[in-house]
Amino acid sequence: MLLRHPKIGRDFAMHKLQLVAAVSAAAIAAGWSAAAPAQTFTVAVTSIGGEGGHDYIVAEPGTGRVFVSRESHVMVVDGRTAKVIGDIPDTPGTHGIALAKKWNHGFTTNRGDSTVTMFDMKTLEPIKNIKIDVGGLDGIMYDESIDRVILTNHSRPIGTAVAIDANSGDVTATAELEDDSPEGAASDGMGKLFVNNESKNTVQVLDAKSMKVLASWPIAPCEGPTGIAYDRASQRIFSGCSGKSVVLDAVTGKVVATIANGEGVDALAWDPAEKLMYIPAGRDGNVTVVHQDSADRYTVVATVPTRRGGKTIAVDPATHTAYVFAPEYGPPPAPAPGATPAPAGPRGPRGPLVGTWFLTIRH
Repeated sequence: MLLRHPKIGRDFAMHKLQLVAAVSAAAIAAGWSAAAPAQTFTVAVTSIGGEGGHDYIVAEPGTGRVFVSRESHVMVVDGRTAKVIGDIPDTPGTHGIALAKKWNHGFTTNRGDSTVTMFDMKTLEPIKNIKIDVGGLDGIMYDESIDRVILTNHSRPIGTAVAIDANSGDVTATAELEDDSPEGAASDGMGKLFVNNESKNTVQVLDAKSMKVLASWPIAPCEGPTGIAYDRASQRIFSGCSGKSVVLDAVTGKVVATIANGEGVDALAWDPAEKLMYIPAGRDGNVTVVHQDSADRYTVVATVPTRRGGKTIAVDPATHTAYVFAPEYGPPPAPAPGATPAPAGPRGPRGPLVGTWFLTIRH
């Protein structure tokens, strides 16, 4: 179903809007190094329809396919044309998607019924539903070095990381973390996992095979870390926070760089060949693009305007294209007379879904 709205119909529905990203005044004030001049990006915006909000999106390297979580299902979009080419239904409360190309298996985290859907990557047909007893399913990633799918869960009373065999779908290990709100995880490909803890403002280090906790590193001034990525060449961890993200030395745990970015960060993406980090800000409606000049030096090269609500991002390292999905909501309905006001929060109450924007970022 394609959702329409008067404003959308006039301005954007079913066609692409080309935008040229303006470099932020903050980046100009900070100054660019000779190694990282300002860069120009184009953004194509397309309405893809469908129902439900979103959390994570994932790009399949080299194929152009982008998997977009939509609360109760997962849409598959051709990133080259922004056309919907498939759908994975019955994923209640879905948050994330992981792809294990070795086995032709994909996985979704379904918080609604505490299951992981394992599906065939070619046909998109479900293979099995994997029950996860700890609950609170959220982040998910595939660690090729150990052939395991790693879940990071907002379990109660304490957060957990769960490992699943990417071939069989069997749960192989569970680790208890120090925070009930673990977010993203990343692997160094050499036996260690790094997990962001949103409430404790730490990165925990786990042995990937045994799932035993090895260390906990504070990451101030980064608060509420969500998105995470790892660069093998420099042995650096990128941890995304609203307002201020950080870079950590993966050997010592020391914060070696701080990056100013927008508010409403819930993921980040790393393109190792281009040495570009993409930090989306859902509340500000932009993506901060950062160049790695050296292991400990980083320059903001552009602030790319996107749309409010685009809080997560995926990058295809084969084509160097980034993707954002941004749902747009109308005004919330007026409360009934005498009703208790909705609790205050950074997001506030939502109205009906009126826009479904798929953004393709190129440079």
